[in-house]
Amino acid sequence: MKHWWIWIITALLPLAFTSQALALSGEEVMKKSQAAFLYPGKDFKARVVMKLINKNSQERVRELTMLRKNMGEPGGEQKYFMYFFQPSDVKDMTFMINKYPARDDDRWMFIPAINMVKRIAAQDKRSSFVGSDFTYEDVSGRDIEDDSHIVEREEKVGDRDCYVVKSAPKGADSDFGYKFTWVDKANFLPLKEEQYDRKGTRYKQFTADEIADVKGIPTAVKRTMKNLQTGHRTEATYLKTDYGLGIEDSLFSERFLRQPPRKWID
Repeated sequence: MKHWWIWIITALLPLAFTSQALALSGEEVMKKSQAAFLYPGKDFKARVVMKLINKNSQERVRELTMLRKNMGEPGGEQKYFMYFFQPSDVKDMTFMINKYPARDDDRWMFIPAINMVKRIAAQDKRSSFVGSDFTYEDVSGRDIEDDSHIVEREEKVGDRDCYVVKSAPKGADSDFGYKFTWVDKANFLPLKEEQYDRKGTRYKQFTADEIADVKGIPTAVKRTMKNLQTGHRTEATYLKTDYGLGIEDSLFSERFLRQPPRKWID
């Protein structure tokens, strides 16, 4: 009997070590999620329709073209360019981001009404993006290194198996306390995220409402951000989504903030 137990333990040990080796840390899950959500393809284009909806179901609509180019590997430098078509108060406005790993991003906005390019201060990254429930940081993503990440549990969102990762800011000056992200175990897209304030009250929720296959890449083509305290929400639908267009580096310049080339914004 003694030799029998020794044989069982010897047989199971490799399986235990293999399981432990395959387990992903919270940081690894979030890095894979960032790569799947923010970095797929070498570049990206979409026509985005944003509906800003208050608690009484009254809507305001913003329509824009979003362009994004990776300048290196996932998690590295990126450039974003956005052009607004409507409504009239933001028509012809443009927005540009130079995103850097482990340092503050550069953000500029061209305001046609006063013919001025305005630089957006780094401390405004958590401010509302053109009046929506998304912040500037939500648009281009938050640095993985700014937070600590722990896999709290695994559970389903609909029929999708997910990791549930708790992320908490490393700095004491953050304006939120922590957040939970439900990351699809199959494609690593974030399917849901709940943000809590510094008092531990849930105040904001993101959901990926529709996932489509675009050139073999799982893409969240409908996304919602809701303010749970005011009842206001923003629904963003991504139309004419495409990857690998060969966007030139020269697009991401102050010159084109003022006069964007039609071939990229139409």
